[in-house]
Amino acid sequence: MNLQKSIIGMVHVGALAGTPKNNQSVETIIANAVVESKILQQEGVDAIMIENMHDRPYLNRVVGPEIISVMTAVACELRKVISLPLGIQILAGANKEALAVALAAGFDFVRSEGFVFGHLADEGMMNSDAGELLRYRKQIGAGHIRIFTDIKKKHSSHAVSGDISIQEMAKAAEFFLSDGVIVTGNSTGEKASVEDVKVVKEAIKVPVLIGSGIDEQNIQDYWPFADGFIIGSSFKRNGIWENELDKNRVREFIRKVNSFKK
Repeated sequence: MNLQKSIIGMVHVGALAGTPKNNQSVETIIANAVVESKILQQEGVDAIMIENMHDRPYLNRVVGPEIISVMTAVACELRKVISLPLGIQILAGANKEALAVALAAGFDFVRSEGFVFGHLADEGMMNSDAGELLRYRKQIGAGHIRIFTDIKKKHSSHAVSGDISIQEMAKAAEFFLSDGVIVTGNSTGEKASVEDVKVVKEAIKVPVLIGSGIDEQNIQDYWPFADGFIIGSSFKRNGIWENELDKNRVREFIRKVNSFKK
């Protein structure tokens, strides 16, 4: 996957079996993910990522076999019908599980939280896992799957690492062999600081992605400094992540992005 101002569309799969909000069959969850992914592909995104965001409240690092199995089923079905690069994140911080699903389904990348520097997430304390995760990737023969890593992640307290700047954290992620770092705002749908994105881009050589808050109105502010843009909320009806995908919002966003590329 070559990141060159790539737009990565998010598919929030329906709440999975055993989670508090689950009210759909596995078949329905898969079918809905396929429909949204096909729309994203048709409207011109560069890549698609799936995530179990509806599974709130999330478990810390360890998820059950029912989560892994359904995410694998979704991923395998998408790989059959989507020609774009595909990625996956399994919340919260189930990075090894995401990597295993990606390998099984022929996906191209994963999004990893808690890669460097432990932080207090809303699920509890999350220790860093870069060493363990990259060794696991080596062991299972998944070296071709890229790992994009959040730094100073949203929905988290970073008081314990408050004396470490975001650029130093980015440098640490790069040193620990991250394939790209992700900068976010404080929560889902909240935009990142343009200055944070800029200083991170200046500090490292690996790609820089923005993982929250990008919309049609503000993407021009970030365009010069980021290599990839993960878009979730902005593609949904009324800009709310829980709502269904809005084809018109996707179309208008991609139209604006294409004007930049020209």
